[in-house]
Amino acid sequence: MRNTKSNLPLTGVKVIDFGQYIAGPAVAMLLGDLGATVVHIDPPDGPMWDSPANAALMRNKMIVTLDLKSEEGLAQARALCAEADIIVENFRPGKLAALGIDFTEMRTARPELITVSIPGFASNDAERREQRAFESVVAANSGVFTDMGLNRVLMGLNPSFSPLPLSSAYASQIAASATVLALQSRQLSGLGDHIEVPLAAAVMEGLCYNSIKVADMPQRYLTQREIEIERRRVEGLPMNVSYEDLQELLDPFFRSYMCKDGRMFYVVCPSHKHHARRCLEVLGLYDEMVEEGLQEEDDTYKPQAEWETDTSLGVYPMPKPWADKIAARMKEVFMTRTSHEWKRMFGRAGIPGAPQRWLQEWINDEYAEASGLMIDVDDPIYGEMTQPGPVVWMEESGEEALAPAPRQWVEFDVALKALRKLRTDIPEPEEGIDQEGWLSGVRVLDMCNVIAGPHAASYLARFGAEVIKLDPATPLYDSWNTVIYGMSQGRGKKSILADIKSEHGRKVFEDLVKSVDVIFWNAPDSQIRRMGLDAESLRKLNPEAIFCKLDCFSGVQRGVRTDYIGYDDLVQATTGIMLRFGGAMDRPEEHAHVGTIDVMCGFGGALAVAASLYQKHRFGRIGRGRTSLSSNSGLLQIPFAYDFRGRGLFDEPSGPEVNGYDPLSRFYSTASGVYILLSAYEADVPRFRAVEGLEELPNVPADERAAFLAGAFQSHSATEWIARLRSADIGCALCNNIDELRSENMREPDGSPGTERGSYSFSQYADHPSGHEVIQLDPYAVRPARGRVFALSPTEKFGASTRRVLAELGYSDGAIERMLKSGQISESWSGEYLPS
Repeated sequence: MRNTKSNLPLTGVKVIDFGQYIAGPAVAMLLGDLGATVVHIDPPDGPMWDSPANAALMRNKMIVTLDLKSEEGLAQARALCAEADIIVENFRPGKLAALGIDFTEMRTARPELITVSIPGFASNDAERREQRAFESVVAANSGVFTDMGLNRVLMGLNPSFSPLPLSSAYASQIAASATVLALQSRQLSGLGDHIEVPLAAAVMEGLCYNSIKVADMPQRYLTQREIEIERRRVEGLPMNVSYEDLQELLDPFFRSYMCKDGRMFYVVCPSHKHHARRCLEVLGLYDEMVEEGLQEEDDTYKPQAEWETDTSLGVYPMPKPWADKIAARMKEVFMTRTSHEWKRMFGRAGIPGAPQRWLQEWINDEYAEASGLMIDVDDPIYGEMTQPGPVVWMEESGEEALAPAPRQWVEFDVALKALRKLRTDIPEPEEGIDQEGWLSGVRVLDMCNVIAGPHAASYLARFGAEVIKLDPATPLYDSWNTVIYGMSQGRGKKSILADIKSEHGRKVFEDLVKSVDVIFWNAPDSQIRRMGLDAESLRKLNPEAIFCKLDCFSGVQRGVRTDYIGYDDLVQATTGIMLRFGGAMDRPEEHAHVGTIDVMCGFGGALAVAASLYQKHRFGRIGRGRTSLSSNSGLLQIPFAYDFRGRGLFDEPSGPEVNGYDPLSRFYSTASGVYILLSAYEADVPRFRAVEGLEELPNVPADERAAFLAGAFQSHSATEWIARLRSADIGCALCNNIDELRSENMREPDGSPGTERGSYSFSQYADHPSGHEVIQLDPYAVRPARGRVFALSPTEKFGASTRRVLAELGYSDGAIERMLKSGQISESWSGEYLPS
């Protein structure tokens, strides 16, 4: 049971967890790691998903077994709920209410209650809400398996399977952050909320960088792989590129290289003004490439036709002649040292790069253990067990989260007594303030780059926060990274450009810091100290400001790699995701989706801010929230990220040819040539007796099921099989693709966030500020009953609000003009929104 004297931010918060599988239990796990007291309710037969991963999902929880179908069990569940601040469930819409746990009824009796539902598909999605929405069913419906990246398209692998529980991982972070945002709002308003976060909407938000469509994209942003795909389509050629040939279509600063020790090393430094140069310098190739004619364009934001050279370091993608020349030499040099040597050399030089590792290696990595990214828990079933550490934590109390209580089975009266000991001070609704959105009145300064940090800040904007995006007067990243990514993570923000190391820029920076409630930055600790945003210095500038740091490799405790620079891709390499996807050390593949971990980390940053706001309102403590890409990788790999004495093989599905988990859960081709996904469990086998054409499956030996099903499915079309399987309530899906989802669920912007439009919603901006038509996902995954979700304005051009923000800070027109003339403050990086 949780220590009531804990300094964790959610101490005293009481949570009832009805969740099964991953999403619901993961939300409660995240809340428990932050200090909440959690009671988990299991049915009499135990959890519906029997996995060692439950040891992590159930840590910091008391587990009570209740039969909700019995009068006594239902009465006991209601008694526990009567003590709760938060109740979480992740069943099909209406299922829990049908059992007698009615959230609407409970919230009417207790308006301060926060209830959270995480269905597979939205409750207002009449077409899909009754489907058995297992993880893979949601993924197939949402285009995940048919949008597995350019590599798989070129290799002709479609659909392409991945065992990562993207939908549940994204949904749990989104739902946890939304829950705590509602909780901190309750401390001001006295009112709770009901929150729905459908898995389908959550995974779409997690993959929003993949689904955005920009019309007439300038040629300079097309990669060699995109050009090759278009060439093959135009010429009618098959997509059958080998893995080896595919590597030669990759950018030299965005690919893996074999090292002396037989291990691949992943380099990710294509877009930063200095990283590619540092990479060549460490490899001893920079002077050689300059002699060959390689140059660096001073201003890559000019139209490419005005450049003095045909390419430039620090710009992605690089033209093929230069890419081939540089890659050939890099391949030779990487073979002169081991991957461990390169890891240290790149890390110390501030260059993003990392060796490829298997998940088993990561779980037992010394740095992972020392930093708290992997922790030991004495589980009552598995004994000493290694599990992922806290995903989100506070700098001031994080070490307490490194020693979670192992799951504990208790009797009903023990759990009820534990809840009744806790009291939460909440204002009466008539005494609270009136809030339109959970964050109305909150002002946020976003100093981050790339995806995770900026996405966290944009996410807060949909709940009413005012967000100011501060970027350098002269960009450090190329426009592929800033402008194209910014179309997704810049929505709802005001952009200002300032050199915060200069005299005028420093003054503006300090004035901004003094004016805000929350600050996001993804800088190393040394830079944070230099800019006066360490805890002690920030207290002098703005003692009430909350600071949140997101980075690549941090855990609760510092270690040798804490300050190493990195991106999503490097964490995929470090934690085994790329090797699982590729299937072997000599053929690692980036998990296809842009921001696989980045976006989830952004939602984690929002959770850190929400917890900081709650403890500020509740306890008067000003906190510093933290999360990292590496910590979020543990949540993303929760089904496999554990170890204990006697654990079996790390044999989760891997490699390009894998088509699922087993004969009951995999892709099958049908008579129409279209693949369907079957998603069933052993307990579902009797259901097949009601499926015409599959009645004999229960009599087929387990090792012959795949052949039986493969033959049977060839007898009818995909749509026919989907209808037959669903009529027997068996999980299944057609493998949709992003283009279809976008065209079928697109609308003109109307000032609403899309939450009323079911499981999928896109808006078509014909008059986007970029001058291009842009179709992108709506900010629609979180659906509160009380708090408002705001439609976000399209991303403005970088620097478009510089004058406005300065005027709001009290600067006169004359002072603004002088600062602009100095070059220390800027209104734009380029003539065009998206440089051509």
